[in-house]
Amino acid sequence: MRLLYPLAALAALSTTAVFAAPSPPQTPLPAYTYADLADLSITAPVIASATIREAIRVKGAQAADVPSGKMRFFVRADIVSLIRGEGGLAPQVAYVVDVPLDSRGRAPKLKRSQVLLLARRVAGRPGEIQLVAKDAQLPWSAPLEQRVRAIVQESVRRDAPPAIARIGSAFHVMGTLPGEGETQIFVIAANNVPISLSVVRRPGQERHWGVALGEIVDESASAPAPDTLLWYRLACGLPRALPAAALNDAEPAAAQAAREDYRYVLDRLGPCARTRAAG
Repeated sequence: MRLLYPLAALAALSTTAVFAAPSPPQTPLPAYTYADLADLSITAPVIASATIREAIRVKGAQAADVPSGKMRFFVRADIVSLIRGEGGLAPQVAYVVDVPLDSRGRAPKLKRSQVLLLARRVAGRPGEIQLVAKDAQLPWSAPLEQRVRAIVQESVRRDAPPAIARIGSAFHVMGTLPGEGETQIFVIAANNVPISLSVVRRPGQERHWGVALGEIVDESASAPAPDTLLWYRLACGLPRALPAAALNDAEPAAAQAAREDYRYVLDRLGPCARTRAAG
């Protein structure tokens, strides 16, 4: 359900701003992973830090679909800094958000709290935004803003790693010595830019793997650093197993080696950990 209503009408539903008493302890804030933040940041045309000026509870029919354990608010917030947003943004924005309740069933205190907003503009309604996900109002902190800024800066570069569409092909070439060989895996990106993975085996040595944004991979290619956009694209976008169709007519031994090397790459990338629910 998209949280998109005429905000003037929502504001008229109640004239009383609802803020919880600051007595009971709040539910611990979620620890957002890199993948959580990349999921939100890459899709959000507007990202800004803001201070909430007013929060009015939404009731009645406009809140009929609020999930259990949450409360819906109409919010006005003052923009502190614009991280992303072509054409700028009004100094004050309005939006609707569902917030989780604490263990006593109370809403968190929203007024004067600092938040990070990941949103899109509302066509024909200047000064209004719509969150890109139901949980795209994040509690602000300096490290959180710094990480989101880094993701945005990397994602808008001309050479930014693209999203992965599928595995194109893979092959393994045996070396002249026992235990020697090389696997090359060609990945097709959503924008058709080729991504190449290579895994080199040498007797008595740890396997070396690398990635290149292109069709050619040499031994100088290296693995991506964790919590970077390229790492995110691979760890979160690669299938969990090498598709059989990618191996074509490979000999059984070569096909098995390629599957093992692909598994090695996935193991070295590590899991695409997420803590937030989808949506």
